[in-house]
Amino acid sequence: MISLTDSQKIGMGLTGFGVFFLLFGMMLFFDKALLAIGNILFVSGLAFVIGLERTFRFFFQRHKAKATSFFLGGVFVVLIGWPIIGVVLEIYGFFLLFRGFFPVAVGFIRRVPVLGSLLCLPGISALVDKIGESNAMV
Repeated sequence: MISLTDSQKIGMGLTGFGVFFLLFGMMLFFDKALLAIGNILFVSGLAFVIGLERTFRFFFQRHKAKATSFFLGGVFVVLIGWPIIGVVLEIYGFFLLFRGFFPVAVGFIRRVPVLGSLLCLPGISALVDKIGESNAMV
């Protein structure tokens, strides 16, 4: 089992609550307050999990400048009160930031017994293959 420090446990909780508030805010027709709380909790939880220095290094790499500007710009737009536009910017930035992780996630899900067989269905297979490519969202 993976050993987590206390700050990483706090970060996992903050990140989980952040994702919950983001999803709940979208379900409640893009509620500004819930989305703002979710954004703040998600970003602060990420900083707790991987550390402040590694968070800055992750977001502010030269080749991730476009993705970071879209993601953090979306967070800012949500905070100033335009939730739909902000969430669209955040989602685009999120996919650009984490596109290198998607092939790993797809490979893992394909090994899970029930989910792997679902990913082999005709319509889903083509979509998953497209997402599983490392440069599919360039």
